[in-house]
Amino acid sequence: MTTIDRSRAAHLEHVEAPGAMLTKTAAQALAVLRISTGFVFLWAFLDKTFGFGYATPAAKSWINGGSPTKGFLANVEVGPLQGFFHSIAGDAWANWAFMLGLLGIGLALILGIGMRLAAAAAGVMMAMMWAAEWPLAQHTSAGKPSGSTNPVTDYHFVYAIGAIVLALTYAGHTWGLGRQWAKLPFVQKNRWLI
Repeated sequence: MTTIDRSRAAHLEHVEAPGAMLTKTAAQALAVLRISTGFVFLWAFLDKTFGFGYATPAAKSWINGGSPTKGFLANVEVGPLQGFFHSIAGDAWANWAFMLGLLGIGLALILGIGMRLAAAAAGVMMAMMWAAEWPLAQHTSAGKPSGSTNPVTDYHFVYAIGAIVLALTYAGHTWGLGRQWAKLPFVQKNRWLI
């Protein structure tokens, strides 16, 4: 190994993945992505709960009796699951599952803990939302343009894959509580909680 190679190796940060190496800058970039993605989920939870007036007006907030799922799911106009989404729009269990998912995914990503569970939950949530928007359709069931901009991939796919990449790269270890979390006895016994 040359002096230059040793110098480069000294600037690399080792991660737990066998044989893998990650530069400190890359680890920090992943941490920024992790925190930013987590905030997308956490913000959606906060806005739907308290109605800050961005996507949810105060009068339709969850704490004021609004439904976090009804507006979106009741207006699904495309795809083979349209009837299913209409039937669960506004149901208490759907509201609670959606809101707890947003909160749990958001906090886990921001804190850098439970990344595997958060990635799995984000994948399921984004798959369901993708199915509700059904970007494969060019037209709604009423024959109007669906507004789909890309039938192959969209932001749901990007968020899901992003969460999975963050979990697989131990992104919670940089600027997060991932290292401390992984050392807890119950996490050591249940590695799926990392």
